[in-house]
Amino acid sequence: MFEQRINIDRMEQAVALFGRFDENIRLIEQEYAVSIVYRGGEMKVSGESGGVGKAVRVIESLLTLINRGEALSEQNVRYCISLVNEGSENKLEALAGDSICITSKGKPVKAKTLGQKRYCQAIQNHTITIGVGPAGTGKTYLAVALAVTAFRAQEVNRIILTRPAVEAGEKLGFLPGDLQQKVDPYLRPLYDALFDMLGAETYQKYVERGNIEVAPLAYMRGRTLDDSFIILDEAQNTTPEQMKMFLTRLGFNSKMVITGDITQIDLPDGRKSGLREVLHILKGIDDIAQVRFSEKDVVRHRLVQDIIKAYERNEKAGR
Repeated sequence: MFEQRINIDRMEQAVALFGRFDENIRLIEQEYAVSIVYRGGEMKVSGESGGVGKAVRVIESLLTLINRGEALSEQNVRYCISLVNEGSENKLEALAGDSICITSKGKPVKAKTLGQKRYCQAIQNHTITIGVGPAGTGKTYLAVALAVTAFRAQEVNRIILTRPAVEAGEKLGFLPGDLQQKVDPYLRPLYDALFDMLGAETYQKYVERGNIEVAPLAYMRGRTLDDSFIILDEAQNTTPEQMKMFLTRLGFNSKMVITGDITQIDLPDGRKSGLREVLHILKGIDDIAQVRFSEKDVVRHRLVQDIIKAYERNEKAGR
């Protein structure tokens, strides 16, 4: 049996580290088959030497986040464990930075993974950013947060959010209402993100003034979008022609963010995805960034990561 001790300066640090019902410490104990006990300002970690060493590194990394004002959750504890297992925990400090946006309820929005951090930096430093990765990696939410931040800082005059209205097994014509009402369900995730950032009343005010527009991709044709922050979501469901049309809408003093998941293409009859093609066509062009997310960047329920891994294994097996 091997044992290692860590001094905890303040009781508040210990409380934050253990989490509700000690859930954070239990995750570490289960991962490394160790026992963790806190008494009198000291934390004792005991078990096999390899497991104890890694558990201590996780705890020290989490204490660094706590000291920088980060609130711990199951997601960032598991993420910290994955970094330690890779020997990359020194990169964790890069996440303890300023928030990129404050929601309507006063909650700070921050990058939760290194992939998300790279994505946010790419958007801030490039005119066009293409973010590709699985569901739950925050591609759309972070893009909307940065759009709202730019709008509040008066860096742009408009926020434009768009999606291709592609039917994923449902028939658009059977939905009730006029055209706008038919396509609204496809745009719901964009509405939800904007409501979160701005609040429903403020959002509605800016829509009425023309400062915010949420519309299907077809509505972009023939326009030049100046002084705008433009987000194309679910871009894997664009055709090459639609993607070219969208990219050539870019006007002066504007930013574009294109997000999508090339494993979830819903285009009919095996049509080629505009997102898959544009990743190759625009590779290496100055001021256009490409950011790829992995399952490690998923910030939804733990099972989402496991589901993505399972599908990847299945595809590699050729089934």
